Amino acid sequence: MDKDKKKRLAVLASGSGSNAENIIRYFKNHPKAEVVLLVSNKADAFALQRAKNLNVLAYVVPKFGFENGEALQLFQYYEADFLILAGFLLKAPQNLLEAYPDRIVNIHPALLPKYGGKGMYGMHVHEAVVAHRETESGITIHYVNEEYDAGKVIFQAKCDVLPDDTPDDVAAKVHALEYAHFPSVIEQVVTTF
Repeated sequence: MDKDKKKRLAVLASGSGSNAENIIRYFKNHPKAEVVLLVSNKADAFALQRAKNLNVLAYVVPKFGFENGEALQLFQYYEADFLILAGFLLKAPQNLLEAYPDRIVNIHPALLPKYGGKGMYGMHVHEAVVAHRETESGITIHYVNEEYDAGKVIFQAKCDVLPDDTPDDVAAKVHALEYAHFPSVIEQVVTTF
């Protein structure tokens, strides 16, 4: 990979896409990296509209399209250097892991290894944190490997969980951390690769 060439990022999102939009805006006029496309596995994901509103190409690739290599072909066609998972709920298939070793970055709304794994996403995580009376939560940005939420940790940031916090309160605190840190951590990863 050419160190001087602008890094090309593909963002993957399954839902609303607020983190995806934050990333796209962060890299809009960046000298060293740019978001070249957004891919969702869900046709009704609002992330697609957010990308279009910011003049970023947006594609829908259903689950089987990730498994059969269609998504990989799309990323290769647009010469994506890194895949950024921003609220993307499918497990990365082997074909992507092999094509993008240490170049798939995910964010998880908890302090891994706690509250990770299959089915642990979004409000499920925050509800579990509150149910277990945790005193802190946060975000984990990590590389993606064959197991859910088990890749090498790149960065973590913490927030306090107060005794009377609801899952919605925790979600708001964690979301603020995502907004504050995810784009700059991506920047560090892709510009030093």
